[in-house]
Amino acid sequence: MKAAFFKEHGGAEKILYDDYRDPVPEATEVVVRVRACALNHVDMLLLDGRFPPPEGLPHVNGCEVTGTVEATGAAATGLSRGQRVIIFPGLACGHCEYCLRGERTVCVRYGYLGAHKDGGYAELVKAPAANILPLPDAISFEAGAALPLAMLTSWHALVAQAEVRPGQTVLVQAAGSGVGSAAIQIARLCGARVMTTVGSDDKIEFARSLGAEHVVNYRRQDFVDEAKKWTAKRGVDVVVEHIGGDTFERSVSALTRLGKLLTIGSHDTHWGRVDLRHLYSKNLRIIGTNLGTILELRTILDHVVEGRLRPVIDRAFPLKETGAAVQYVLDRKNKGKVLLLP
Repeated sequence: MKAAFFKEHGGAEKILYDDYRDPVPEATEVVVRVRACALNHVDMLLLDGRFPPPEGLPHVNGCEVTGTVEATGAAATGLSRGQRVIIFPGLACGHCEYCLRGERTVCVRYGYLGAHKDGGYAELVKAPAANILPLPDAISFEAGAALPLAMLTSWHALVAQAEVRPGQTVLVQAAGSGVGSAAIQIARLCGARVMTTVGSDDKIEFARSLGAEHVVNYRRQDFVDEAKKWTAKRGVDVVVEHIGGDTFERSVSALTRLGKLLTIGSHDTHWGRVDLRHLYSKNLRIIGTNLGTILELRTILDHVVEGRLRPVIDRAFPLKETGAAVQYVLDRKNKGKVLLLP
């Protein structure tokens, strides 16, 4: 098959488009013919070596995949060749103490398709049959590829972890990202008011179109000051933070008493400081969370079919132009998800 992969770490120039080994399904696995695959920030961490692929190089990125069933292992039942599917990207062992407690996202062997295993920057990809869900006919392959990681992570953080309620205020960092564009919609679906940040003025109207009430260009305005003004000095109830560093530290300052900081990534740096006086005096909660459950992904698919949530797609690149797609994301030009189409 053809695939976009890398043999050494670096930037977009390290992406190669060439022949790659075909995936062969084991008994409980399925091979999917990729119809669309979305780019994610974790792909950039894998590529530049900040998160080296656990199985070594060469490696194929790509966590969010839709396509059709190409082949099934001997024990993979209930799926037929040509069936439209979406792949749940979380990989868990199923038998450690955390899996048995139903907390598969903290499995001791937890991983992601496209990170811990070769992913969807290819014509074919394999995954456990248990991770395969039917893709409703009402959802295109392209729209479906914008859901399994970014939308699911935002849903689990806001709905399951923060339990966002009507009337609350939510600050979402980086509206132009996949997580940001999803989190704005989900917070609004929960009945919350939303403030968000962008890095350029051309993204302001985009953020408002998703439901953001107040949009701040963080290059020209202090988002903490703006959050205090927006809430009449009170501060916000919840912050969705996935940048790290100074953004993490200042996000804590934007919270009101009993506020919750959801940390779901570290796109700028893996480090973040916190003033402990704010933490204990205001009874704040810092909640680390990643991905979600396959049942939550089913719920998201239902909301998309009913029109309550909208996958946000910036543009799509042919698979052979993966290097250009990666550079486009690294340059932060995207407003929503960027896709690859084999």
